[in-house]
Amino acid sequence: MDKNFKLEYLPLFEQDLSDVRDYIAKTLQNPTAALKLINDTEKAIQKRLKNPLGYKPYNSIKDRKQTYYTIRVRNYTVFYVIVGNVMEVRRFVYSSRNLPDIV
Repeated sequence: MDKNFKLEYLPLFEQDLSDVRDYIAKTLQNPTAALKLINDTEKAIQKRLKNPLGYKPYNSIKDRKQTYYTIRVRNYTVFYVIVGNVMEVRRFVYSSRNLPDIV
């Protein structure tokens, strides 16, 4: 793919990720696992940034202005859209939750 994409994180994504990190590190008392999840998530996003449109779009039941795409990271799903030349990362959600109600 010839197009270079920039990466942006929405505050909601950052809050989602922070909440999960805190839950794993503090509630489950496993800061090592929390850090590994953060690192794995960043690696998956950076890898996807090379070709963010080369994957199947998320089949949303909501009418959306932009097409959503997903990245699976263990038991979590990262949601992103493409706006111009920007890969905008929007949400980080536990995959077993009812995703259509959340995203």
